[in-house]
Amino acid sequence: MNPIQEKFARNMMNPLKFRWFLLTKLPSVLFWGVKVNRLDQSYCELSLPYRWSTKNPFRSIYFAALSGTAELASGILCMLHLTGTGSFSMLVTGFEANFYKKATGTTRFICKDGDKLRAMLNTLKEPGQTATFIMEVVGLNAEGNSIGAFKLTWSFKKKG
Repeated sequence: MNPIQEKFARNMMNPLKFRWFLLTKLPSVLFWGVKVNRLDQSYCELSLPYRWSTKNPFRSIYFAALSGTAELASGILCMLHLTGTGSFSMLVTGFEANFYKKATGTTRFICKDGDKLRAMLNTLKEPGQTATFIMEVVGLNAEGNSIGAFKLTWSFKKKG
């Protein structure tokens, strides 16, 4: 990681700085109580609590909170890799989710696609070049059982 990426990772791991980031960029996620458990070049893990702000009438975590946290798990990894490497735009262009169990407790979201993402981003050398990349995120309950699997298609464009 370059020094700017290391600083970004430290800031995301710092609870106060992460909350400030959420307040300024994603206030609804701040409302949900999402926390960063781990962030490095290859791996991101977030946790989403089961509480009044994430609960639906069916006594499980609302699907929007699950989906939003899955997007953030992949998005923070994208932001980490783009930080300090030039100017890029990024956008979610596809989203697929499969739910297996009710999320009735704190749920962890894990994305392990950082190394593949870095390799893909390294192919974007010239301004205007674009690429898409599908990132997989798994949601796990406290017992380690999968509550859902998410596939997010990110589009990247190298700016001039």
